[in-house]
Amino acid sequence: MTSNVSRLASANTFDRSLTNLSKRQADVANLQENLTSGKRVVRPSDDPTAAAQAERSLTRLARIATDQRALESQRNTIANAESTLGDVVAAIQQFQELVVSAGNGTHTAADRAAITNQLQYLREQVVGYANRKDTNGQPLFGGLGSAGDPISGPSALNPQQDYTFNGLAGQTAASETAIPGALDGESAFMHQPARDGVYNVSMTSIDASRTLATDNVKVTDTSLVNRATYQIRFGAVVPGATPGTSSTTYTIEQIELTGEINTWAANATPNEVGPFTVPDYPTGKPVTIAIADQVGPPAITGMPGLSLNITGTPANGDVITVAPNPSIFSVMDDAIRDIGFAVNSNASSQAVGQALYNLDIGMARVSAIRGQAGDLLNRADRISSNQEARNIQLEADRSRVEDLDMIKGIADFQTKQTAYQAALQSYAQIQKLSLFNFIS
Repeated sequence: MTSNVSRLASANTFDRSLTNLSKRQADVANLQENLTSGKRVVRPSDDPTAAAQAERSLTRLARIATDQRALESQRNTIANAESTLGDVVAAIQQFQELVVSAGNGTHTAADRAAITNQLQYLREQVVGYANRKDTNGQPLFGGLGSAGDPISGPSALNPQQDYTFNGLAGQTAASETAIPGALDGESAFMHQPARDGVYNVSMTSIDASRTLATDNVKVTDTSLVNRATYQIRFGAVVPGATPGTSSTTYTIEQIELTGEINTWAANATPNEVGPFTVPDYPTGKPVTIAIADQVGPPAITGMPGLSLNITGTPANGDVITVAPNPSIFSVMDDAIRDIGFAVNSNASSQAVGQALYNLDIGMARVSAIRGQAGDLLNRADRISSNQEARNIQLEADRSRVEDLDMIKGIADFQTKQTAYQAALQSYAQIQKLSLFNFIS
């Protein structure tokens, strides 16, 4: 009978023990590194799939942090713009109060001059607000872009220049992560004749023995309104067909924005329509004249898409000018001019009435844009809330694949450490298994 006996040398046992000891030591060292960092995946080789998922989460978290910083800058700009519009509204309200005060019939020309000085200061304030910049030097009301101040107006070199918006009108759309970085100054401060119907109606001097006034211009058909200025000229007052009555005529001229009367070619729409007759009204008594869709030969409208009522006692040579106001600043300038140069209560009342009506329209535009700013700030709050929720979700995704379960990690560490201690003791015993130790 043959017996198979294997003999293992002590050197073989020694090598295996040393290998086991090294492995146990590496396990303890790796777990200790995991516990110190708090991560299960310290390097991609620990778990390639988990490392890739964690990297994607970290990239998205970094993008959210960048978006949040940009949003905070945009929020600060819009908050500043909203506050500035509040200052504009306050200044216009103070302007209106002074305009009402200027309409007091007891004021002298010197009193009105003092009031116009205050009005000029408020006008300059409002222009300054419209050109205010954020902490980065960018206009708050630059719209889609403005190289410098969005609003420019009359200057010492060009006093006849009207106010213009120098930026690119419009406003960027808000997205899931951002809001516009500026408000549309064109919509806030500039006027469009068809949209807003802001016209200033002024007239030549009316002597103190009579009155002549108008109501406010109304837009009746926006599709017909253009940017032209109109002049209503009254002819001679003659006896009417009925005893005790009078009759007069008027014409309506269309004038270019430059102030020059249009040059009309043959068979083109003429620049003047009329004369229109105001027949048989009581002599010396006020008469109301409705200027609305006046048609003359050829068939055209005197003031296309606009209507106006004139009340009083017209006289030969009276001229009423109906001019569009391109901005809230123009309205303020017209009020300053017409109130400051009012020669009597008739002129003062006309200037005050026109200013208050047009200022109300302008302030409604400013308030509407201020409301949009409030909506944008609310949207910024919602975006921040959504981004924070996404941040929490992504952080949870990263933690789930990358972070270490500390309880399990400590338990594993203690187990590996016990195994390592056992390996050390085993190695110490194996070191004694030699012939020399046996002989001695």
